[in-house]
Amino acid sequence: MSEPTLSHAELRSNRRSFLKIAGIGGVALAAAGCDSDDPVDTGEAVILDFSNDLGVLNYAYALEQLEAAFYEMVVDNLYDGINDDETSIMNDLAAHEGIHRDFFKAAISMAPGGVPIRNLTPDFSAVDFDSRASVLDVALTFEDLGVAAYNGAAQYLSETRAGTDYLVLAGKIVSVEARHASVIAGLITRNTIAAPDVIDMSGLDRALDPATVLIAAGDFIVDDIRAINVPATS
Repeated sequence: MSEPTLSHAELRSNRRSFLKIAGIGGVALAAAGCDSDDPVDTGEAVILDFSNDLGVLNYAYALEQLEAAFYEMVVDNLYDGINDDETSIMNDLAAHEGIHRDFFKAAISMAPGGVPIRNLTPDFSAVDFDSRASVLDVALTFEDLGVAAYNGAAQYLSETRAGTDYLVLAGKIVSVEARHASVIAGLITRNTIAAPDVIDMSGLDRALDPATVLIAAGDFIVDDIRAINVPATS
């Protein structure tokens, strides 16, 4: 039996509840301006400075913007032949990604010196939103990329109290992203928990560096996004 679809008011309420649980109350949400219809700045390149935690948070925020925008398009134009169960799944994914996007914007805004990157302009021209195969293929690409990005970026968070708190919350979010990837993989191929190239022989999910992730995500984003001061890893 499919679950009831949440209204827009209920989704906003759920987002506020998440921010409160994460330690960022309603005042922070208002200050951050977390509505998805904020004006879009089409200025210079978006710079992600990995020399501090805010750069890492903005990196996650960029990816969550992309995923949230994608699923908003999906639920606004459900693909041909979609059934009730898949409709429920798509609405859940859209709600989760919207919450994640809003969380990062609020967290960055409330941090000392924090300035969220501008609203990015997605480019979904390569996606056929009427096609189940096209939507699910891109959804799996985004979810797997998101998991790999979180896995690769966690090492760049500082060992301060704030950095530790961000790491804990990022861990909670990446686990949800992995659940998303698994359900999408299952919709594409029954009884599959993951795409064949994302879990290695040791049972570990892949981790990707920011440069690799941004190249892959760049196919779906109009903006020029650059990562700087990314610490070298051994």
